[in-house]
Amino acid sequence: MPFWTYILRCADSSYYTGHTDDLETRIAHHQHGTYKGYTHDRRPVELVWAQEFATRAEALASELKIKPWSRAKKEALIASDWNMLSYFAMPPAEREARASASLGQIPRLRSGRTAKGDMESDNPFAPSEVEGPGSAPVIVLVRPQLGENIGKAARAMLNFGLTRMRLVAPRDGWPNPSAGPAAAGADIVLAQAEVYDTLAEAVADCAHVYATTVRKRGVTKPVLTPEEAAKETASAVGGTAFVFGPERSGLETDDVALARAIITVPINPEFGSLNLAQAVILCAYEWSKHAPEAGLAQPPAEDPLLPPAPQEDLEGLIAHITGLLEPRGYFEPYSRADVTHRTLRNMLTKPGWNHLEVRTMRGVLTTLMRKPGPREK
Repeated sequence: MPFWTYILRCADSSYYTGHTDDLETRIAHHQHGTYKGYTHDRRPVELVWAQEFATRAEALASELKIKPWSRAKKEALIASDWNMLSYFAMPPAEREARASASLGQIPRLRSGRTAKGDMESDNPFAPSEVEGPGSAPVIVLVRPQLGENIGKAARAMLNFGLTRMRLVAPRDGWPNPSAGPAAAGADIVLAQAEVYDTLAEAVADCAHVYATTVRKRGVTKPVLTPEEAAKETASAVGGTAFVFGPERSGLETDDVALARAIITVPINPEFGSLNLAQAVILCAYEWSKHAPEAGLAQPPAEDPLLPPAPQEDLEGLIAHITGLLEPRGYFEPYSRADVTHRTLRNMLTKPGWNHLEVRTMRGVLTTLMRKPGPREK
């Protein structure tokens, strides 16, 4: 069975990325608004790119890789413009180096748009365009100490659809052989991880930088919960970074000073210790709740409830039960019979039986009326 990763262009010109094992049916669902999600209120949608894979894992990995890409990078993929795609895949530092050494015009995508969108520039390798509202945040780990913790953080990220990890001066270097086993399959995050010498370089392309810390550390900045920060990022234009400090000491004052705001988790004051992966997963989870494009599995919808049975059916059930109970003296003494009848009726009308439940109960009663006999084999 083939699996597919696909990109849709929505009515508002935004892009949606997903994966499926039935491309035709899934696109039809998007077109008809079958699911409440990102595309529901952005119809009509158009399939602009799709790629086939042999396994669901490969299709999902491709979706998670493409989803956080900038608009220009997605359009390069849609246009099969591999030169532009390679350019956008460069680390920011390399792009900056090429930008300072190059003159001329920005290479054009095959669609006719420039790498900066509709704007012209004299720089052929200018940084990519500003990220749109709700773009997936970058997770920045500053001076992480253990490879195992980097792997666990990657696992926490991928649980909630985040794939962009940046490492600032990891203590034991990178790559770290201990990270892979701890990531438990989140290899795509580790494979794409970028390494920087300083935090300033790691967040240079981000317009919204949040430092996670228990203490303000003498820096006066807005203090938000993970949920409040996630709500801000859902409508924020420009790249977003969530910054996490070393396992033992957390972020230093100079690190926090680079941020626009502080994220602090309301936590037990008697035991305020969170490990790195726990802190990452809290922020990633809150972001996913406010990110329509996260593409996470939704809880299964409840089966539609059948309407209550007509009163006639319910009266038949009550009469059936009463008819079985009366010959057996259930309503004795007769001075209490009215009260007993009323109590029984109240019990049977409380559940709001539908017609199938009424029929099932009457079948139970009919079976109980039969004389015991040999069981069918």
